[in-house]
This record gives sequence, structure tokens and C-alpha cells, in this order.
Amino acid sequence: MEPKEIEDILRKKLSLDEIYVQGENSHYGVIAVSDAFASLSKVKQQQMIYSPLHEYFATNAIHALTIKTFTTDQWKRERLLNLAG
Repeated sequence: MEPKEIEDILRKKLSLDEIYVQGENSHYGVIAVSDAFASLSKVKQQQMIYSPLHEYFATNAIHALTIKTFTTDQWKRERLLNLAG
């Protein structure tokens, strides 16, 4: 499975402002940005991302997934911190 395929699935199923996926060999990392995360616990945020990908875990197309979630304000701060660092 290609990172672009995961991006497309998540874009289609979820209301995300931004999505970035990296990885290969069934190990991927996702950065998802949405203000929908503001009212959710970290566990619920993770579940929101995992849910549309469930069938790909079942077939082992995705074996490992690292998820980082941000609201749009958190993402702006994160990018500024990375630029400053």
C-alpha cells in the first residue's frame, strides 16, 4: 500500500484540513489536522483515524501506524516551532 492511498482514504472518509502520510512496507506515519480533534480525547482522535483503515489492518496491508493529530492552531504552532528549531 502506498502512502497516497492512505491519504486518499482518510480524505474521503474524514473531514480533515490537512493530512500527511509517510512510510513503506506496511509501516506508516500519519499527521492529521482538523478542528474536529479539539473536542476529542487523544484516544478518540486515534480511533477516528484508525476507523476508516480497519480493513487494511485486517489484511496486513497496514501493520503499524503512528498517528499525530493537531487542531489547526496546534498545527500552526508546531510548524513555527519546527522552523525556529
